[in-house]
Amino acid sequence: MSNSQYFTKAGIEKLRAELQELKTDGRRKIAEAISEAREKGDLRENAEYDAAKHAQGLHELDIMKREAVLGNARIIDESQLDTSKALIMATVTVINLSNKKEMKYKLVSATEADFKTGKISVDSPVGAGLLGKTIGDIAEIKAPVGTMKFEVTGISYE
Repeated sequence: MSNSQYFTKAGIEKLRAELQELKTDGRRKIAEAISEAREKGDLRENAEYDAAKHAQGLHELDIMKREAVLGNARIIDESQLDTSKALIMATVTVINLSNKKEMKYKLVSATEADFKTGKISVDSPVGAGLLGKTIGDIAEIKAPVGTMKFEVTGISYE
């Protein structure tokens, strides 16, 4: 069974660049660490060697996970989106009705989410609550802190 994840074109490019970095510089650095530890003598009691080999295993696991994500990745065709609704790739402007604060969120896949830059996953409570909304809609979102109400004031696709 395929677990497709949807990405923007930029998101796919970023993931490919990260994977390439892991396969080249990342592997080279780990190989150097293993080589340095190996030069320190008996490998049976060499904690530095054991740590480097452990890091290598984790690094290879990270590479495999990213390859699996890329293997199931689907790029979203922006021209096919209903731009009147908040869908994945939309930048949604909302007003928090409890404090009247305006916020902007870009709805993205879980892999692309980065709260610091305003990118939230469509799988998160806020992201899922905003999906499908149109301008003027009120989104009631159940979150760990309680129910929040947001009024959608803008939707754009950049």
